[in-house]
Amino acid sequence: MKTRSGQKIKLTSVEELLGVPNEEVATEIDLVQIRSFKNHPFKVIDDEKMQDLMDSIKENGILTPVLVRPISNNLYEMISGHRRMHAASMLKMDVIPAIIREMSDEEAVLKMVDSNIQREELLPSEKAFAYKMKLEAMKKQGSRSDLTSDQNGRKLESAYVISEQVGESKTQVRRFIRLTELIPELLDFVDRKKINFTIAVDISYLEQEIQKWLFNYICANGAITPAQIRALRKQCEAGAMTQKKMVSILNDCIRPKTVSRKVTLSEKKLSQYFDEQYTTEEMERILFELLEQWKERRKE
Repeated sequence: MKTRSGQKIKLTSVEELLGVPNEEVATEIDLVQIRSFKNHPFKVIDDEKMQDLMDSIKENGILTPVLVRPISNNLYEMISGHRRMHAASMLKMDVIPAIIREMSDEEAVLKMVDSNIQREELLPSEKAFAYKMKLEAMKKQGSRSDLTSDQNGRKLESAYVISEQVGESKTQVRRFIRLTELIPELLDFVDRKKINFTIAVDISYLEQEIQKWLFNYICANGAITPAQIRALRKQCEAGAMTQKKMVSILNDCIRPKTVSRKVTLSEKKLSQYFDEQYTTEEMERILFELLEQWKERRKE
């Protein structure tokens, strides 16, 4: 039997699912009433895991309600549950169970990030924008001591708080946030492992126009090295940069490949100069002695 839109459903263990108070209940909301979170940093991909989620929903329904907040005129913004909403849409469902909660912009950002950041296999770009959004929200909520103070009441840096929550160093958190300064094309290269993470952080300090030139260079020439980016940044700090000058700097950093020279002396050739009484070691010793004499004569 189809559930009527707006009908309330009692939850058995809401605290475990979303950390919501006991008095909150799930309500069926039409999918067309829900908008994605603005600048949502986490990608929703039609991959094998999405298919597994759809199979689970077809068999069991949506067991965990999504979390939304009201925005205007019977419209809601998705906070937690973008993948479930996408799966429901793919399955041509009309409604989805949801917890409706009033939230400020900062509270919504923090909840949205925290609900997704512990997922496995997050892309660098997802972490980058998630950390940045959370850092900015925490700074705006700086007056709240429960967000940025320890148990002794000491004020903590927002990046440190994030690092403690996600299990990465404060420096690493800031490096991820630096990736948001990359142009989209280069950030996509980072996600696809065409650019090393450390190199990408260094590139993020370059002006976007130079990043565009660099993207074209990588497309034409392949991977770049840390030495190339160090040299480019040094020259950028020294003065104005042009695309032609950038290409010259990057090419100058590429060491020419040494040509491998292999000389093979067959037993048939050596037998013309050494009879059978000479061992391999003796032949090798004599050859090097003769080469040393030849080397000395060349010097003269």
